[in-house]
Amino acid sequence: MTEQLALYRKYRPESFKEVRDQDHIVSVLEGAIKKRAVPHAMIFSGTRGTGKTTMARIVARELGVADVDLYEIDAASNRGIDDVRELKEAVHTLPYQSEKKVYIIDEVHMLTKEAFNALLKTIEEPPEHVVFMMATTEIDKVLDTILSRCQVFTLHSPSRSVLAKTVTDVAKKEGFTLKPDAADMIAIAADGSFRDALGVLQKVILASGDKIGDGDEVAAIIGAPKTAALESLVQALHEKDAATALKAIADAAESQTDMVLFTRLLLERLRAVMLLRNAPNDAERILAQLPPSGAEQVEKLAADAASPLNSHLLLRALEISQLVRRASVPHLPLEVLVVEVCTK
Repeated sequence: MTEQLALYRKYRPESFKEVRDQDHIVSVLEGAIKKRAVPHAMIFSGTRGTGKTTMARIVARELGVADVDLYEIDAASNRGIDDVRELKEAVHTLPYQSEKKVYIIDEVHMLTKEAFNALLKTIEEPPEHVVFMMATTEIDKVLDTILSRCQVFTLHSPSRSVLAKTVTDVAKKEGFTLKPDAADMIAIAADGSFRDALGVLQKVILASGDKIGDGDEVAAIIGAPKTAALESLVQALHEKDAATALKAIADAAESQTDMVLFTRLLLERLRAVMLLRNAPNDAERILAQLPPSGAEQVEKLAADAASPLNSHLLLRALEISQLVRRASVPHLPLEVLVVEVCTK
């Protein structure tokens, strides 16, 4: 049986034109390559799944670096001073087939302080034929002395709309139709990560009984709340109906809903109510992020200035969202929020 290639690997960008939502970096790198003025040391920073290593590979490809002259090092596994000493010796050998040798060091923040210090001089004055490219999700852990010797590029987390379009496009290439509400649900679940979005899409395609994915089907597959359950909770909070609100949470927990995602979607609805109430002229943009039934509900609730769905509740819900991630009973913090709102 042939192993199926993961979608995030199958559809990984191979050129700058395929990179989405990182124009601020692509334009700089394309200009530098065209002028033959590529920095000798670069750091790509950003959250998980934003394409840091992919961007480094594209730069290497655009520089004409053959695979034999491209070295990828996982700093999490090769983090000690002895590993760096080996690297320092290796950089002086000439490339086999290319003008340049490229070293991509992933998760560079994992290097020990001693390893960082040993690498300093090499990064500051590498041989003419060497380019260093490093990737990190935690740039605050990289020594300032390293940062000052590198050109730093910060990748944006892709927007929800970009992720939704990405999974829609990939699904089409895979012969699968993803409805807009399903694509949006996947984009929300991916939380700013291209890799996670394609991982969720692959799960949906494998689990779907046909060639079409809709919102509720995706919700069931990935543990996202059904739209009706979320809207029931929002309405119950508005009416201070504790029994209905607690039942909505209990039903979500019983159906194995991901409570972190459930809370994130609740925050989105509460935020939409607050924004619409205070910026009615921006209604089209605010409501465009929601499914039709959700947009209709938010519009009605925002019109009631006396509703408990206000900025104070939103701030409290933000605090609760952090507790949901850590609680041994994930839905317990939400139940506490309901009791607080409905008994005032």
